[in-house]
Amino acid sequence: MGRIVCKFGGTSVADASQFRRVKAIVESDPRRRVVVPSAPGKRNKQDPKITDLLYLCHDMAAANTDFSGPFNQIRDRYVELEKELVGRDTGMAAVMETFRVEVAAGAPRDFIASRGEYFSGLVMAPFLGAEFVDPADYVVIDGGGCVDPVSYDALGKRMSDPAKLYVMPGFYGRDHHGKVKTFSRGGSDISGAIAARAVMADLYENWTDVSGLLMSDPRIVDNPCHMDLVTYREIRELSYMGASVFHDEAILPVHEAGIPINIKNTNRPEDAGTMIVPKFTDSKYKIAGIAGKKHFSMICIEKSLMNKEIGFGYKVLGALCSHGISYEHCPSSIDTMSIILEDRQIEGKDEQVLEEIRRLVNPDKIELLGDLALVAVVGEELVSTPGMAAVAFDALRAAKINVRIINMGASEMNLIIGVHEADYENAVRALYSAFVKL
Repeated sequence: MGRIVCKFGGTSVADASQFRRVKAIVESDPRRRVVVPSAPGKRNKQDPKITDLLYLCHDMAAANTDFSGPFNQIRDRYVELEKELVGRDTGMAAVMETFRVEVAAGAPRDFIASRGEYFSGLVMAPFLGAEFVDPADYVVIDGGGCVDPVSYDALGKRMSDPAKLYVMPGFYGRDHHGKVKTFSRGGSDISGAIAARAVMADLYENWTDVSGLLMSDPRIVDNPCHMDLVTYREIRELSYMGASVFHDEAILPVHEAGIPINIKNTNRPEDAGTMIVPKFTDSKYKIAGIAGKKHFSMICIEKSLMNKEIGFGYKVLGALCSHGISYEHCPSSIDTMSIILEDRQIEGKDEQVLEEIRRLVNPDKIELLGDLALVAVVGEELVSTPGMAAVAFDALRAAKINVRIINMGASEMNLIIGVHEADYENAVRALYSAFVKL
């Protein structure tokens, strides 16, 4: 019998009632053998997040101020969970006192931030009757913030018994020197993927407070459809274009192993959710979703016979590199080259960059255009279905939206359209309406 790894987000472990939902979900399928909890999320709008309180403890202690306020909130939250769920003293009060001493002694920021998930795991393990696995003993995070592949073998050996139930906190591991190190915020998604890869799970379930992913931003599109099925590549493209879909770094460990991901709702476990799969199969819609971002600028360069000038692009992009600027897209033609970049990249550097490009390549014309937004239509079927680009441009024409940029990446599954920022929301709505009706 294969195994399922279940990662539960902050809302799924916000209070005792949510912990009980987790237990019911785990016990409903005997394949669910590895549980990865986050730190408890908000119980209401006024409730602070545990991780935010932990960072506050660190900052106040570093400033030699009294951190008892946020610390007491953290301690009381976990002690109450232990009392209500386990019904006996499992040592949480003593653990919290040790933690208070560590904070006062100047414990590192990553160590302090990691304790939210650590304490959550300490409560979850006895509540489920599971073995506690500390990721700091097995998950190695390199200097770039990525998981070292040695982690998979070490963690796999630790959780090798398919008959046992394991609880491994998310969000952290250790560096090569043995010090606790965290992933970026939302990194429990990565931890779940690491655990799934380590035990070669049949499925990685990511439990949250929504019944799967949406095809567009619900703040722009009213009641967007759910994604029933989406590929790893489509998720990566949507995430890159700003969609709040799934922690993009969490895709890689399971992608490499071909393990599917199921995004599920803890409060509605009967809902199918969204399946993220390695390879495309038939889908209800011709696209996976529509996403976008504002606040871009474009450097437009014109020069006759640009295509004959060896090293032209190298010099232009080198000018960006010398100023520490990264770019997003670089569409070009025989005599023109455009560079699209985020406003924050060039802010305060625009005149210097343009002047350096003038000096290096002597263009006939160069200008910087702002107020640009990018909208991406993402789908594996874009390249294989005739007329998809026509659908997009007909929809924008009907909405009286001028297209400023057209770009399709090498994957040919991401059609990127640049519009004026003032047209961004209308462009998203027009494209969504056109494609979901296909």
